[in-house]
Amino acid sequence: MSEGIPCLWMRGGTSKGAYFIESDLPSDPTARDALLLRIMGSPDARQIDGIGGADPLCSKVAILKASDRDDADVDYLFLQVFVDEPVVSDAQGCGNILAGVGPAAIEVGLVTAQNGETPVRIHMQNTGEVAVATVQTPGGWVTYEGDMRIDGVPGTHAPVQLVFEGLAGSMCPALLPSGNAVDLIDGVACTLIDNGMPIVVMDAADFGLTGQEPRDQLDADTGLKQRLEAIRLQAGPMMGLGDVADKSVPKMTLVSAPRDGGVISTRSFIPHRCHSTIGVFAAVSVATACYMSGTPAYALARLPEDQVFAVEHPSGAAPVILMRDADGAVTGAGTVRTARKLFQGRVF
Repeated sequence: MSEGIPCLWMRGGTSKGAYFIESDLPSDPTARDALLLRIMGSPDARQIDGIGGADPLCSKVAILKASDRDDADVDYLFLQVFVDEPVVSDAQGCGNILAGVGPAAIEVGLVTAQNGETPVRIHMQNTGEVAVATVQTPGGWVTYEGDMRIDGVPGTHAPVQLVFEGLAGSMCPALLPSGNAVDLIDGVACTLIDNGMPIVVMDAADFGLTGQEPRDQLDADTGLKQRLEAIRLQAGPMMGLGDVADKSVPKMTLVSAPRDGGVISTRSFIPHRCHSTIGVFAAVSVATACYMSGTPAYALARLPEDQVFAVEHPSGAAPVILMRDADGAVTGAGTVRTARKLFQGRVF
């Protein structure tokens, strides 16, 4: 490591992370994770001795390589580097960091840019699905400048369209892994669902909340977080995830009626801190639950007339597009995010 490791530091959606080529990192996962902890500066609440941003949203890693699959151009492994624990987890994907994978793959030479737009087929190794990212490449070069605005990110940037299929049961045995639309856990009605991200959907009112509380207030509520964790530990085995005490899934998601013209309002925990926004795949899972009669989300949602869902979160709303078949079942999903290259060089 004395000579440094090639690294691309990017914002993807509402997250930031380090993007590496697989061959530049140790092949042994234990050695690789130890290196990434050192690079990020974990475990330390400030990550003062690394490049991490002292927040789970800014302590993420994407590992890329050219794919051997016929249906993909790039393999993408997402790793969550915990901030104040010596933990590196591959137990979930990340749709925000995914938004930077297409541009990053072109920047590092894994994909050749076309003139205008470049589709990049991305095999998401954490869950096995393939996503297609459409990257803006006028003149055969990635551009990050554009008019697309997403809540949680200042300014405007070039859009990155993401389209997914086959998300149901991405990490669990099925879309509804318990077989039920609603399960009662510790007296709370819970929807255990995985349409790209395993989450537990609950009505904020069942915890004495409006669902509009600011992130800092929820993070400071130790009683709430203890109740959520108790439910999460029971939900894990019910979702086929086993013991989740040391895992970052399932995410705990409190829902309430929308306040700003969206479909549903959310407060998502990842899993022990309140998200300043909401993850792409978590938003897809929440939106899917809004269509299921009897769920906490269905009771509170204001369903749209078209395919576009605005999933409200503490910083605004995340747009989600749901494709459904003739029977109303969700068959695919899409969203539009943005990304920006922050620096490219070597990290030590």
